[in-house]
Amino acid sequence: MKTADVRRDIPLLEEVIYLDAASTTPTPRPVVEAMCDYFYNYNANTGRGAYGIAIKATHELDQARDKIAKFMNSTPEEIIFTKNTTEAINTVAHGLEFQKGDNIVIPNIEHHSNLVPWLNLQKEGVELRVVKADENGVIDPGDVEKLVNEKTRLVSVTHISNSIGSVQPVHEIAKIAEDKGSFFLIDAAQSAGHMEVDTKNLRADFVVFPGHKGLLGPVGTGFLYCAIDSQEELKPLNLGGGTVENVTEDDFKLTEPPARFEGGTQNIAGFIGLGAAMDYLERISMDKIERHSKKLTRVMYQEIQDIEKARVYGSPENIYGIVSFNIDNINPHDMAKILDETKSICVRSGFHCAIPSIRHIGAYELGGTVRASIHYYNTREEIEILGETVREVSKFLV
Repeated sequence: MKTADVRRDIPLLEEVIYLDAASTTPTPRPVVEAMCDYFYNYNANTGRGAYGIAIKATHELDQARDKIAKFMNSTPEEIIFTKNTTEAINTVAHGLEFQKGDNIVIPNIEHHSNLVPWLNLQKEGVELRVVKADENGVIDPGDVEKLVNEKTRLVSVTHISNSIGSVQPVHEIAKIAEDKGSFFLIDAAQSAGHMEVDTKNLRADFVVFPGHKGLLGPVGTGFLYCAIDSQEELKPLNLGGGTVENVTEDDFKLTEPPARFEGGTQNIAGFIGLGAAMDYLERISMDKIERHSKKLTRVMYQEIQDIEKARVYGSPENIYGIVSFNIDNINPHDMAKILDETKSICVRSGFHCAIPSIRHIGAYELGGTVRASIHYYNTREEIEILGETVREVSKFLV
C-alpha cells in the first residue's frame, strides 16, 4: 500500500493536516468496518455462550489476539488485553510483589504513566533511582548500570520518548537488567506500529502497548506483553468473571494466562478492530512505514531548524517520528492554535504528560513545547506546509 492508499482510508485527512500521531492516530476504514461488522452481525459476549453468534464473537476475539501475537513475535498466551498503555503499566506496578528496600531504576524523561506508578510505590518503602538523560534526551546505559544492584526489582524505560522523540538504547539496557536478575519493562507507546517491535528480540519481561497510536487501532485498546517466564510473578488485579476455572464458597482457582488477567467483559469490538489494524499494517509493511517515517522525521526537523529563532529538541540523528520545538517569544499553545486556525494543522502543545522531561530540556518555563508527530499517512507536502506556516507565524509575531 502507498501513502495515498492509506489516506483514502482516513476521511478526516481531507480536512486537516494531522500531525499528532504521538497522541492518537485516526482510524482507517477497514478497522472501523471490522468493528461495525461485530456490532451489526454478531454482537454477543465472548466465552459465555454456546449459540452461534457468541461462538463467532469468541473466535474473532481469539483471532485478534493471535494476530497481535504474530505481529509482535510473541505467543497469544503472552498478550494481555488492557484498555491502554497506562493500565498495562499499572498492571505490572500493582501485580509484581515489591518489598521494602527494593529499588526501581527509571529515566527522568518518562511519560507520567511510566513514572507516577513507580513514584507511588515509594509509600511502601521502594526506592526510585532516576537516571538523567543527556541534553538530547538519550540515556547512557553506563549510567543505568551504575544504579542497578542486587536490590533492583525492575528497570523501566521508554523505547521512544513521547516528548522529544529520542530513541533509547533498550537492547543494551535489557542486558544490564538481565545480568543483574532484574525485571525489565519497555514502554513501546511511541514505537509500536512505527517500527518493528519484536518482543523476543527486545528481551524484556514486560512490554506495554497502546492500540490507538502507531498501531492504527481504536481508542480504548492496549495490551501488555508478559513473557511466559514472568507470568507467575504477576498477580492479577481484576478478579471475577473469566479469571477463574473453579470457585468454592471459601476458595478459587485461577485460570491460565492471559485470561486470569482479563476480568469481566472486554472491549470486544475494539480488540477485533485492533486485529484488523494488524492486518492493515501488514498490508502496508513495517519496512515501508519505517523508511517513510525516518525520511519525514529528518525533513520535519530540518524545516523547523532552518527557521530563525527556532529551538528544536533532540538530535536529528536519534529522533524518530516526533519533532518537538519552540519559537522564541511565542507560547507553544498560541503557536498550536494559530497553526490550526490558519492551515488546519493539528499539533500538540504543552507538557505532553512528561513534565520532568520538559524540565530536563529547559522548556518548562516556556509552557512546554510544540510537538509534531507523524505516521505513514503523512506526506512531505504536509511537512513543508508546517514549516512554511511556522516560518510565517514567527515573522509576524516575533
